[in-house]
Amino acid sequence: MDLAARLSPAPATNTSAPLLAVEDLAIRYVSGGTSRRVVEGVSFTVAPGEVLALVGESGSGKTTTAQAVLGLLPANGAIESGSIRLDGTDIAHWPERKLAALRGARISLIPQDPTTSLNPVRTIGSQIAEILQIHGERNRGRIRARVLELLTRVGLEPAEMRAQQYPHQLSGGMRQRVLIAIAVALRPGLIVADEPTSALDVTVQRRVLDLLDDLRREYGTAVLLVTHDLGVAADRADRVVVLRQGRIQEAGPVREVLAAPKSEYARQLLADAPSLATPRARPIAPPTAGTMLKVAGLTQLYPMAGERSRVFRAADDVNFEVRAGTTHALVGESGSGKTTTARCIAGFLRPTSGTVEVGGTDVAQLSGEQLRQFRRKVQLVFQNPFASLDPRQTIGQIVEEPLWNFDAVSRIERENRVRGMIERVGLPDSVLTRPPAALSGGQRQRVAIARALVLKPRVVVLDEAVSALDVTVQARILELLDELQRELGLTYVFVSHDLAVVRLIADTVSVMRSGQVVESGPVETVFHNPANDYTRDLIAAIPGSAGAAGKAAP
Repeated sequence: MDLAARLSPAPATNTSAPLLAVEDLAIRYVSGGTSRRVVEGVSFTVAPGEVLALVGESGSGKTTTAQAVLGLLPANGAIESGSIRLDGTDIAHWPERKLAALRGARISLIPQDPTTSLNPVRTIGSQIAEILQIHGERNRGRIRARVLELLTRVGLEPAEMRAQQYPHQLSGGMRQRVLIAIAVALRPGLIVADEPTSALDVTVQRRVLDLLDDLRREYGTAVLLVTHDLGVAADRADRVVVLRQGRIQEAGPVREVLAAPKSEYARQLLADAPSLATPRARPIAPPTAGTMLKVAGLTQLYPMAGERSRVFRAADDVNFEVRAGTTHALVGESGSGKTTTARCIAGFLRPTSGTVEVGGTDVAQLSGEQLRQFRRKVQLVFQNPFASLDPRQTIGQIVEEPLWNFDAVSRIERENRVRGMIERVGLPDSVLTRPPAALSGGQRQRVAIARALVLKPRVVVLDEAVSALDVTVQARILELLDELQRELGLTYVFVSHDLAVVRLIADTVSVMRSGQVVESGPVETVFHNPANDYTRDLIAAIPGSAGAAGKAAP
């Protein structure tokens, strides 16, 4: 069948019959000689044009279920029982050859990470053309026309230029649009979107999800949306299935589930979702609390590659102050300058100009042993707890290491301080002898916090420290940070692109764009009465900020 025939209007569909029907699905993984069931008794349907969200934490079985629908289970996974019916035909045990013909034509995938999902050595146009070629189109003229049409449709213009570019020349949001173009190229009946925006800034996320909604309405495509974010489900889904440890905890229309969740797990997910949670009242720092951190005129310049006369302003005249014992957030999209500013505060970058004073000490003037000793006062907690801990060390060695570097104390005192700090972050003594690989993501981030606090710093810089965690784990870490701040009088600089999280933890906020602070002030003021259009756009893009209220209304 040629391209024109494939793209002709689809025949009328019986909307009373589901496009996809999963019934009593059970999936098993075999690893290291052991076998375990990871999905059990899962049943749901998706109607033409409908969005069904599979929601749950890591390990809940949502991605495994989606992979089974696509016939893309890993080699050690297998469907043990149940059926997966597409247009009434059970495809659960189809061979790979038949499934390959189905993928792209009837079912398409939008994967989570646009960085690793595109071939870095092939142009964007050739990668979109490939899906057309795989499914039988040979006419170069028709392929080129369709590629340019798709690029235009997903907002990548001028299409002729974008078709010739490589993935590294596009932003994360633009790369995700390429994946959407590939997914809709043959106008499939069902799109499986597996965390399609979790790696994107909130404004880019909104634009990508808006595009997916537009294409769904235009083509009548159904969407199986896999997400851990109830805010996204609230905004975008018609119905929701809540999964935990491979079993359905709750299912129904989004409006009903959000308004009155029946299961304890769904209630906990709803309470922990930052975009749907009610901000906790935060204790106000006493009037006597002095300024712990003062950033004045901070500018960080980098020469432009191949252009000696031009510079890139990563931070451009940044100014703000943070009172002792409070939390100040730096928010903005990727490239806004927030991480550059944070690295200057921590003494890892020497600013081109301006000052960074911590407790009255100008960080930019320190060097050698003075700078090394300064790092006792300011500690960092990084974004990824899977990459920031040495896999060759035990947890006890990881937390103890800063004491070796700075404090000449006895072995017994070191052990006592390590044990005390591990206990303070809510972990049992038994983790001290384990490697990081034996811990969950949330446990690893608690270890990273313990390592940062063992030297009793005055300021802790948290660089996207909860963005890689599930919402329930994220909520527990935020509670821990709040508790430690009250107990120890810590001052936090909280770097994040997630305004929903910032609203929960921060006292004051600086909104950054293109290296500059466009708005700064108390969180309540900035969120409820933003003065800058960019800030208003960021707040409006918070998932669930509008849709949740409407869908949850009785």
